[in-house]
Amino acid sequence: MKYKVLHIITRLDKGGSAENTLLTILGLSKERYDMTLIKGASLESTMSDEERRANEKDLKKISDSGVSVITIDELVRKISSLNDLRAFIKLFLVIRNGKYHIVHTHTSKAGVLGRWAAWFCRTPVIIHTPHGHVFYGYYGRFVTQIFKIMERVTALVTDRIITLTDREKQEHINSKIAPPEKFITIHSGVDTKRFFGVAVADTKRLKMEFNIPDDFLIIGTVGRLIGVKGHKYFIQAAHKIINSLQSSAFSLQPHKNVKFIIVGDGPLMTYLKREANLLGISDSVIFTGWRADVPAVMSVFDIFVLPSLNEGMGKVLVEAMLLKKPIIASRAGGIPDLIRNGENGILIPPASPDKLAEAIIDLIKSEDKRNRMGERGRFIAESYSDKAMVEEIEKLYMEVPSPILGERG
Repeated sequence: MKYKVLHIITRLDKGGSAENTLLTILGLSKERYDMTLIKGASLESTMSDEERRANEKDLKKISDSGVSVITIDELVRKISSLNDLRAFIKLFLVIRNGKYHIVHTHTSKAGVLGRWAAWFCRTPVIIHTPHGHVFYGYYGRFVTQIFKIMERVTALVTDRIITLTDREKQEHINSKIAPPEKFITIHSGVDTKRFFGVAVADTKRLKMEFNIPDDFLIIGTVGRLIGVKGHKYFIQAAHKIINSLQSSAFSLQPHKNVKFIIVGDGPLMTYLKREANLLGISDSVIFTGWRADVPAVMSVFDIFVLPSLNEGMGKVLVEAMLLKKPIIASRAGGIPDLIRNGENGILIPPASPDKLAEAIIDLIKSEDKRNRMGERGRFIAESYSDKAMVEEIEKLYMEVPSPILGERG
């Protein structure tokens, strides 16, 4: 029997949740599953032409694999009673007509609308992946409480909730979203092949492109330029480090020369560039915009930084570790499940440019520590493959009891 599976996600962009969903859809057996993807419209006005083309390429890859793709324009992140109602009705009609065995929703908005639409259509199995720590507190106490209430109610119609880390799972349990037996941790997978064997020629080419001399140490970060990613703290820390390096009382030879690279695009690009300019460090901070060659760009980094205020797991950390980069990251969301302080990286408090600067300077001083952390990180990261993730999801699909997929307990 071939099972009909519907995946629903609000935005299929180049973020971690979208990439996770993409790898899942492409990796699941096409002989066992007949899959459909519902996505919202890509309305991000700050998206570069290159990123749009990459999204179109991803959609073509999905279609070419035999997966049907449906776009619901009203399915957007912004809360709107009219659009949300329209999106719900369209989801209901698709699910009712499709007679799916499994509906698997991804992210908050798609998760609430999609799960209730599936429940009203009596879908046998309903699974949800939040892809993040929505109760972490970044959104404010009132909004966080609203999220919790909505998730508690919607969890009643959900068979399983996939968390990316054990920390996220425990956070949901502590928030009384659902009983422990409804949760399962499946780590977000990475297409490891993209990060193996990056050519030395690529790193040399990129240093020439960015006009960075060989004797400069490079500190970099990768992520969409939005508030939750904490880029402004990265820039503030860069300012403190540059001032320290220029101080006559401070010597870090042979690395008194550093460059900071920010890879990614988003609505805060203009603001962040202005901040770097106001701090007088625009010559030392490189904004690459969106890049298709992220593995190659990351390969030129000597230190990788993730200053996020919240992360589901931070799969970019796995990517950096596959490239043997020492990590400095915020102690936020699921990051501490990946980064073992002092072993494969350094954990710092979120929104703390002073602590971030201290940690970067600590690694600048010690090449031995950088190498040791990089080697350990690579060892840890190799277990986070997309193949392992897909195998766990497929196993879950077959284990969830239902009248169609098996007997309920």
